[in-house]
Amino acid sequence: MMEVKATAKTLRIPPRKARLVIDLIRGKNVEEAAAILKFTPNHAAASIAKVLKSAVANATHNNGLDESKLFVKACFANEGVTLKRFMPRAKGNASAIHKRTSHITVVVAERV
Repeated sequence: MMEVKATAKTLRIPPRKARLVIDLIRGKNVEEAAAILKFTPNHAAASIAKVLKSAVANATHNNGLDESKLFVKACFANEGVTLKRFMPRAKGNASAIHKRTSHITVVVAERV
């Protein structure tokens, strides 16, 4: 079974929030996963849809797989770099703000 993947790195979405959306599409057909992502009211859904579309394009164009037989074999969001910012607080103090990023990977394969 041939697997094809696509990765988007350093997206400004916390991995914890991206995983909520990714869990919705794992194991689904590509058409069904794209429909779920289209109607999911979440900021991460649009970015994950782009990665899914890229994985499908890689599978059909580079490897010659049939798009109608593809399904989402695996998908995950790993932690990327964390941007560290500081916010002024009372009495001259400062508190850290961590702006988390994620690396999103979608693996598609042909259903046998």
